[in-house]
Amino acid sequence: MFNVFSRRTILGAVVSLAVATGAAHANPATDFVNSFGGRLAGVVNSKEPLEQKKKEVLPLLKENVDIAGIGRYCLGKYWRTATQAQRDKYLSLFDQVLVNTITDQIGSYQGVSFRVTSTTTTPEGERVNALIDRPGQPEVNMQLVIGGNPPKVMDMYGEGASLRMNQRGDYSSYLARHNGDVDALNAALERQLSAHK
Repeated sequence: MFNVFSRRTILGAVVSLAVATGAAHANPATDFVNSFGGRLAGVVNSKEPLEQKKKEVLPLLKENVDIAGIGRYCLGKYWRTATQAQRDKYLSLFDQVLVNTITDQIGSYQGVSFRVTSTTTTPEGERVNALIDRPGQPEVNMQLVIGGNPPKVMDMYGEGASLRMNQRGDYSSYLARHNGDVDALNAALERQLSAHK
């Protein structure tokens, strides 16, 4: 139902962390990318069956990606009008949808190379720029926004677009068509998760 981020773009960003081998100028953001990436690399590049990889990646995502912060941002102005129960349910559903989107594609990524090209301080956080190369496909320029204490991935940019901004637009459009009813969005996310099973 919802295009919860572009699968190619979000997975490219996450897998880019998995294959990061170094950064031009180390700083806390690039150190974080390399640390998280090293741990992901051990899972993604292992010979484990796909289902085992998914199980092992899940805690890494929850620890290193600000899923709740991204979820709140994606709900936009409707976060303020939602009840606490609606917020809690939405964040739980958003977490599952986002994690499914990432883990469903893990088996598709092999032979990826990655290099950090720069890091820039922005109002959002440190933006780590990287080039991702997959065999037989065009090179992709990605940016990962790292912020917080401890640091986490707060946003990802692919093809010039913010992934959380794109998702916020999708959710806002849906909610506008449903009179701002967060319960309707939650029901749609539940349907999406049921279809995934």
